[in-house]
Amino acid sequence: MLGLKHIHHIAIICTNYEQSKRFYVEILGLTLVQEIYRAERQSYKLDLAVAGQYQIELFSFPNPAPRPSRPEAAGLRHLAFAVEDIEASVSHLNSYGIDTEDIRIDEYTGRRFTFFADPDGLPLELYEE
Repeated sequence: MLGLKHIHHIAIICTNYEQSKRFYVEILGLTLVQEIYRAERQSYKLDLAVAGQYQIELFSFPNPAPRPSRPEAAGLRHLAFAVEDIEASVSHLNSYGIDTEDIRIDEYTGRRFTFFADPDGLPLELYEE
C-alpha cells in the first residue's frame, strides 16, 4: 500500500511575483510562513498557509512558459478554497476589482460555488461549506 496521508502542498509558478504575493497574502488572506530568494535560480519561493495549514508554495522564475488554464483544459482543473459565506467572500474579491462568475449551486451536493482567477489566470474556486 502506498500510504498517502494528505496533500502536503500545492505549487504555483507566477509571472509577476510581487503582484501574486499581494494577491495571495493581502487579498486572499493566506499567511506568509516563509520567503526565500534563491539567487542561483533567480527565483523566489513563498510558503503560504491556509487557515494554519501550510499548503501553497508560490514560485517565481524568469520567463516561465505559458500554460492553458481554463477549467476545462487538460491537467489540473482548478484550486478550490472552502468558505463559510460565499456572498461575503465574493464581495471581498469584488472590492479589490477581482471579477467572479455568478454563484452556482452544485447539483449533487446543493452547495454554492463560484470561480475567479489569480493574476496569471489560474482558475480558483470558492466553495461554500
